[in-house]
Amino acid sequence: MEKRRLLLSLSALCLAALLSGSLLAPPATAAGGVGRKRRWAGFDYYVLALQWPGTVCRQTSQCCSSNGCCRSHPLKWFTIHGLWPQYSYGGWPSCCRPASFDINKILRLTTILEEYWPSLYCGSSSTCFGGRGPFWVHEVANETHGTCGYPEIQDEYDYFSTALYLYSKYNVTKALRKAHIYPRSGRQYLVGHIVSAIDFSFGAMPSIICKNGSVQELRLCFHKDYQPRDCIVEGDNSVNRRNHCPRYVTLPSYKPYAMGNATEGISNEVNVEHQSYK
Repeated sequence: MEKRRLLLSLSALCLAALLSGSLLAPPATAAGGVGRKRRWAGFDYYVLALQWPGTVCRQTSQCCSSNGCCRSHPLKWFTIHGLWPQYSYGGWPSCCRPASFDINKILRLTTILEEYWPSLYCGSSSTCFGGRGPFWVHEVANETHGTCGYPEIQDEYDYFSTALYLYSKYNVTKALRKAHIYPRSGRQYLVGHIVSAIDFSFGAMPSIICKNGSVQELRLCFHKDYQPRDCIVEGDNSVNRRNHCPRYVTLPSYKPYAMGNATEGISNEVNVEHQSYK
């Protein structure tokens, strides 16, 4: 455990340099289990859920200071939504251990998190015990995902550094660029081409969730030793059909919404966390 924490710590310290070369100029899931949330009884594998900002941010109608869609320069790379423990037989653990989120444990990661793990919405996220809190708190602490990775994931620093390590090593934006798949409004790509590009780069099949013909999330799956694995495809249901990707999809760009329209009360987050691997 200590050896892995050291490796993750070193990876986190190097992450900004690695990502700046890989993502910014030019850069580089899964699938959430469908079904019912279950109380913690261990878990079988991880999902690293990545969002395409162009699809999410085109839905933005108002802004706030915490919304990454409202920055002056648009996000042109996949950003992290979360790292989620999952069950092989469907579903996922949630609200596993009561804990308080300690921002001090991730202070040295906050600059990197703001860049590659921003919230793309305004308002607060729901928590396990009826409250509301910031996006990062929702993903870990006493919220749904981070506490359910124990004992593999011990605390806040473990959770975020592990996700950042996987995000950096398995650089989706870079892998798609190598396959000549670029984010351009109006440009369509075969879903099979996107899946094949990820499979070729990482040796495992991803899951893709779409909205109105555009990629909204791309999800990578990992064994508990953080090696890639194919994402499981759950059975058909209404959630699958609603988020089913057509044969051709887009990776749209967007224009940042003016911060002059700032508001603190928007909660238009699309609940795509635990939909089937479609």
